[in-house]
Amino acid sequence: ELLRERDDVSVLMHPNPDPDAMACALGVAAIAEHAGATPQIRYSGEIRHQENRAFRTVLDLNCEPVESHEDLNEHVVLVDHNDPRGFDGAETVDPLAVVDHHPGGPPETATFADVREEYGACATILAEYFEGLGADPAVTDGTTPNLDCALATGLLYGILADTNHLTRGCNSAEFAASSYLFEGVDEDLLDRIANPQVDAEVLDVRARAIHSREVRGPHAVSDVGEISNVDAIPQAADELLQLEGISSVVVFGDRNGTIRLSGRSHDDRIHMGETLDRAVHDLPAASAGGHARMGGGQLSFENTWIPRDGFSRPGFRERIFDALSGER
Repeated sequence: ELLRERDDVSVLMHPNPDPDAMACALGVAAIAEHAGATPQIRYSGEIRHQENRAFRTVLDLNCEPVESHEDLNEHVVLVDHNDPRGFDGAETVDPLAVVDHHPGGPPETATFADVREEYGACATILAEYFEGLGADPAVTDGTTPNLDCALATGLLYGILADTNHLTRGCNSAEFAASSYLFEGVDEDLLDRIANPQVDAEVLDVRARAIHSREVRGPHAVSDVGEISNVDAIPQAADELLQLEGISSVVVFGDRNGTIRLSGRSHDDRIHMGETLDRAVHDLPAASAGGHARMGGGQLSFENTWIPRDGFSRPGFRERIFDALSGER
C-alpha cells in the first residue's frame, strides 16, 4: 500500500550483497512494480563471492552500484540491513521502509519497518509478503505480484544460504516459507547457483586456515596471512568449523592494509558477533559484530596509531582467544 503512492523507488542492499539480500531486493522490486512504482536495485561495495556472482548472473539481477546518496531516488527501501552505509552521504539517507532480520532497530523516521531478529533469513519475510498477497509461485495472472520461477528460486536460495541449508539460526517460519516457495523452484537454476566454480585462491586459503590453525580446547584461531580475495576468509571459517572437536573458529587475514576477520560457532555459550566485538572494540579504526552463530569485522592500519609493521599478529590471535574464552 505504501508503494502505490510512489513513482520511483530505490531498493538498497547492504554492501557486498549476498543471496539473501539480492533475493529480497528482487522481491521488493516485484511488489513495487505490481504497485505501479518503478524500482531500481542499488548496492555499495562489490559482488565478489562466487556464490553471489552466480546468483546475480543466473537470475539476471539488474542492479547498479551506488557511490553517493545522490544516486538514490527520494524513496528508499532497505532490505537485509537497517543502517545505510558504504557510500558518501549514507548517514543522510532517510529510508521510506526497512525490511530486515539483523539486530538493531531501523531509523525512527522510517514510515514502514519490519525487523524480525528471530528469523534466520530476510527472504523468509518476503516470502510471507507474497503469500499474504495471494501470489501463487510460478503462476502469473497479473492480479498479484509476479512470483516467477526465478524469484521463487532466489528467495528459497536466500533462505538456504543464510541458514546453512535450514540447519542454523532458523525457526518454523523458514520451513514454512520454503514449503510455500517449493512449487515455483527451478531445479536447474538452483543447481547453477549452489554449485558455481570456485576461485583457486579460495581453496588455497581454506587449506592455509586448516594448516595454520591453533586449537585451544573447542576453539580454533587461524591466521591465513596476505590474501587478495576477502571472501575466502568466511569460507575458510566455514571449512575450519567442520573439524572434529571444534565448536568455534575465527579466521583472519590481511588485504591492502586491513585485517579482515570472520567467525563461526555452534557453541550456544558463545555469541560470535559479540565475541568479535569484544576482541577489537578498544582498537582504533576497528569494528566487528554479527549474529550468534556467525560474525565478521575488520581492523584498518590507515589513519590510526597502529603501524602496519608494528602490528603483532600473535598478539591479535591472543585477543581473539581471550574473547572466545570469556576473558575479554
